[in-house]
Amino acid sequence: MIEHHARLAQLDPVWSRIRAEAHEAVQREPLLGGMIHSSILHHTSIEQALAYRFSLKLASPEMSEQILREIADTAYSDDSDLGIAARADLVATYERDPACTRFMKPLMFFKGYQAVQAYRIANWLHRRGRTDFASFVQMRVSECFGVDIHPGARIGKGIMIDHAHSIVIGETAVVGDNVSMLHSVTLGGTGKEDGDRHPKIGAGVLIGAGAKVLGNITVGSCSRIAAGSVVLQDVPPKSTVAGVPARIVGEAGCAQPSITMDQLLRGEM
Repeated sequence: MIEHHARLAQLDPVWSRIRAEAHEAVQREPLLGGMIHSSILHHTSIEQALAYRFSLKLASPEMSEQILREIADTAYSDDSDLGIAARADLVATYERDPACTRFMKPLMFFKGYQAVQAYRIANWLHRRGRTDFASFVQMRVSECFGVDIHPGARIGKGIMIDHAHSIVIGETAVVGDNVSMLHSVTLGGTGKEDGDRHPKIGAGVLIGAGAKVLGNITVGSCSRIAAGSVVLQDVPPKSTVAGVPARIVGEAGCAQPSITMDQLLRGEM
């Protein structure tokens, strides 16, 4: 048994740590034992645990847990990138959110993390032409988590959405790797235009709470968008924008804004 756990830790350190934390959590809070066993300790991989949580949270009188579980299991089996992204998102949340003190917390309790993983399954369905089922998942994610991400959006790895209330990401939006955003962010269009109409967010960008980025514009890598800003024009890389409408108020202030999560303007205004 010891050799098995050592081998698991070497092959999948994220899942090994989640399981170790789950065992500790059961000892610390026995009343949560059933939930923690069914959500984590009953499973042999993070993919199985995520599929279980996906089906449990999104099931409704219209769609059974069994069908949703089959969809999720098939998605994770078919596309290994889903599991890779899930691990990267979890580590990003742990590293950037001071409220995340254990690896198991996003999987169990953080709706931002769970909403992004559900989006990834919806995107898998969308890419395979199963657009109606993808739309169903989008609807249920919005109803359950208050997060509305179109299945056609393209979102990279290492994503952290803190609090995750009232997030909207449109159909043709693109979000690069290692992006962080806070609650009430919109990556939307500017009207009824068709085609490519949503923002393109570069890697390492930090988007503050309540910010609106509208239209087919580009936000350069490692930039910062201040809370409450309305961005209507391209943003150069490694810069900070703020205001309504947003304007450049300085440099980003660090190499990786999305990782440091530093939102202070320090007199740029």
